[in-house]
Formats: sequence, structure tokens, C-alpha cells
Amino acid sequence: MLYNKSISISKGVSATVVLYIMLQCTWGFLQTVAGFVLFLILGKRKHFFHRGAIVTEWKYSVSLGMFVFVGLKNNELLRHEYAHTIQSLILGPLYLFIIGIPSFAWAAFFKKYRKLNNIKYRSFYTEKWADSIAGSFRY
Repeated sequence: MLYNKSISISKGVSATVVLYIMLQCTWGFLQTVAGFVLFLILGKRKHFFHRGAIVTEWKYSVSLGMFVFVGLKNNELLRHEYAHTIQSLILGPLYLFIIGIPSFAWAAFFKKYRKLNNIKYRSFYTEKWADSIAGSFRY
């Protein structure tokens, strides 16, 4: 089961994970710092590693740099949120403007619009792209 799998530091860390972390801390610096702040705020929650990302169990789902916060113990949701971290690697400092802010606005301010027009949350471009990336992962 994916959700229970985590990278154990004692087992060693692959070069891919090291590269992932290095890129998130440089190219994805803005969102990683924001994620780190949220990680510190939620410090008492359960955390684990997943493919280099630090995952925190929380009632909401959001990805900021190498930090993933997931609301449900759901493999599909974890894959989707991890895919947002890949978007962070691709877009770097543009991530918050192209993905983060629009995705937050779509989730927070358009609930009534989506319901009235029978539009799925995952139909928004930020979410469709993340789903596309998540579909390419091999576990």
C-alpha cells in the first residue's frame, strides 16, 4: 500500500531523492520555504517521507515545494499532491503564480460555481496537469 510506504533514512537515500531535495531547495525555494513554515506550524502531526517529499497528515491537501500536506489516507490523493511537487520542479519560482495561487482560488472561492455548473474540481488546469503527472508514476 502506497500510503504506508515511506523512505527510511536508515535504508539510505537514492541519488534521485537527493537531487529532488536539492532542486526543491534551490529552484523551488519560494514554495519550499512556505511549505517549511506550514510544516513547523503543524509540527505535532504525523509526518513521513515519500520519494523525497516530507508528507504531513492534515485535514486539507496542499503541496508546497518538497512539503506535501494530505487530508485523507488515500493513495490517489497522495500521488496527486506529490505530482504538484513535480510541477514545482518544472516551474521553479513561477509555481506559486501558475499553480499555487490559481489552485487555491479554485478550491476556496469557486465551490458554489462548480456545484451550480456541475464542474469537477479536478477539471481545472492545475489539477488536470497534476493528475496527468501522477498517472505516469510507477510504484
